[in-house]
Amino acid sequence: QVQLVESGGGLVQPGGSLRLSCAASGSIFRINAMNWYRQAPGKERELVAGSVIGGGTNYADSVKGRFTISRDNAKNTVNLQMNSLKPEDTAVYYCNANLKESYFSPSMDYWGKGTLVTVSS
Repeated sequence: QVQLVESGGGLVQPGGSLRLSCAASGSIFRINAMNWYRQAPGKERELVAGSVIGGGTNYADSVKGRFTISRDNAKNTVNLQMNSLKPEDTAVYYCNANLKESYFSPSMDYWGKGTLVTVSS
């Protein structure tokens, strides 16, 4: 089974930095995209940053210039460097991957269980 495991969440002061990591393991033929989502209490889950197979990236307007997504394709990992953190960044951050488990398998989305990021003084 495919498994995504996030790490790096925690408590940080406003203006501080955190680096989130996500490692994918299991039966993986090809990863088409890896993304970071977040969900704050009472709000819908939103896309924070995405990275596709061709190397392209995209960011939510609220994090542009502060967050950077990067991938290590050989290790099936994706990272999210978060700088200049704000209280409104507080949320559970989820790793998402669109991948094929085998050559004949359809591409599907897989999710990690999430890691909590709290930005507070």
